[in-house]
Amino acid sequence: MYKYEGLLIHQNHDDDGIIEVVDEKGVRSLHFGSEPRQSSMLLSDPDRLELSYVRAMTSWLLFKPTLDDEALIIGLGGGSLTKHLLHHFSDCRLRVVEYRKGVVKVARSHFGLPLDPRLKIIIDDGGAYIRQRTESHAERYSLLLIDAFDHENMAASVANQDFFDACKALLKKDGLLVINLWGGDDNPLYAQCTHWLGCTFKQRTLFLPVQDRGNVIGFAFNEDAPFFTLKHLRQHAIALEQRYQIEFPTFLKDLKKYNARTFDQLILK
Repeated sequence: MYKYEGLLIHQNHDDDGIIEVVDEKGVRSLHFGSEPRQSSMLLSDPDRLELSYVRAMTSWLLFKPTLDDEALIIGLGGGSLTKHLLHHFSDCRLRVVEYRKGVVKVARSHFGLPLDPRLKIIIDDGGAYIRQRTESHAERYSLLLIDAFDHENMAASVANQDFFDACKALLKKDGLLVINLWGGDDNPLYAQCTHWLGCTFKQRTLFLPVQDRGNVIGFAFNEDAPFFTLKHLRQHAIALEQRYQIEFPTFLKDLKKYNARTFDQLILK
């Protein structure tokens, strides 16, 4: 059976709708009952980050040289970001919160998500999970990655001011939050999320529009995050591109281009 211009190789239903896996031209993609891809994997190179917005989310590496402690991920999808971290950072410890058990099963069966002692997956609502741990997990994580979408938009539980305040509480003082947003003038939720992030992190934020897509990746820096010079970041971006085969110099250029008001407050000349 063909769907979304590809071969449907798996389909199941849960209380939240359809979970589909489609192969097209050597790329395997996860769908939630609609055409937008929730995750994609190149079958010939499963460790390569196929989707441009996922590659853009790795721009946290511009501001943190490595990950040798704990990170929290909200939203698993096919597990692209999770696999990337496990593959490249041997000392990291990951906690992933995913709302749908069926998504976890598909990530393991069709997208190569490994069983790894450094990885703990929790079936829960991501927004509720974070809000309930502002004391028990205070200042625990150096990196917080949020990619929580349903088939229409951001999950409602992560789209509110209380959620972002709780995220800040869970981050270390020099921690960094990275979030996948859906931009555009036709999405009022995007404007609200950028406002909430700015309020929570006192405007220590940057936004990276993903070329040729509607995604915008938001970065929010906690109060003790280090300052960097633009010269250092340019050199670092070139080194990162050579190491990971990801377009970090382009990301840095776009961060400077689209954040005229806040870039100079966070990046020294």
